[in-house]
Amino acid sequence: MKVISICPSNTEILAWLEKLDCLIAVDDYSDWPSEIKELPKLGPDLSIDMDKTESLQPDLVLASLSVPGMERNIQELKRRGIPHIVLNPGSLADIAEDIRTVGKHLGDEELGNRRADDFLREVDKYREETATLKEFPSFYWEWWPKPVFTPGQSNWLTEISKLAGGFNLFQDKEEASVQTDWEEVKNRNPDYIFMVWVGVQESKMKPELLLKRPDWPAMDAIRNNRIFVLEEALYCRPSPRLLEGLKKLKGIMASHPR
Repeated sequence: MKVISICPSNTEILAWLEKLDCLIAVDDYSDWPSEIKELPKLGPDLSIDMDKTESLQPDLVLASLSVPGMERNIQELKRRGIPHIVLNPGSLADIAEDIRTVGKHLGDEELGNRRADDFLREVDKYREETATLKEFPSFYWEWWPKPVFTPGQSNWLTEISKLAGGFNLFQDKEEASVQTDWEEVKNRNPDYIFMVWVGVQESKMKPELLLKRPDWPAMDAIRNNRIFVLEEALYCRPSPRLLEGLKKLKGIMASHPR
């Protein structure tokens, strides 16, 4: 099969299935694993070059709705009659189902089911480790600094937070992505701050910027030096690589306990 992925998380699902040999092109933001770096690029995930996509005559395009604005890609795939499926996971269980779905559409349903079960077993290991905890420190995940966006209840990072032994500071907000402000974050006073600005390299995220926000130096996370710049690719993409991010998060908790 000739497969195109137009979203990084979809590309990473193919890697989890060990089916990268099917890939013939990807979006500009698909950057993992290294084997895909020489593949043709089709543009940013919000504005895919559909003429080029169509010219490659794919058997299947893996599309996504994980970022607002991707609807345009799907409308164009439909208009042109290009074979595609649309993934839109919000939870770890959804990611497992997407693994099954992709495996089935690649003609190997058994592989999809097996690798989905592998993923869920890894998740369960972390769930068992945290089942006996009595206290869960609060995590503030900063997706974007101004205006401030952070994940809410229906986002995978709420689950990842709990599996790491903490809780998402904004898990009381139902939406997947919450727009808030510096004042509300200060008033909620998180125990840990994780900077994962979407699309921004770690080297460009400076923890000292947080000290300039009104009254933020008094927050527990800052007073106790629990601010961490993390790879957004391990936390902001709904793919099996969240397990890698979870492992790293557990390490941070162990080396910087509350």
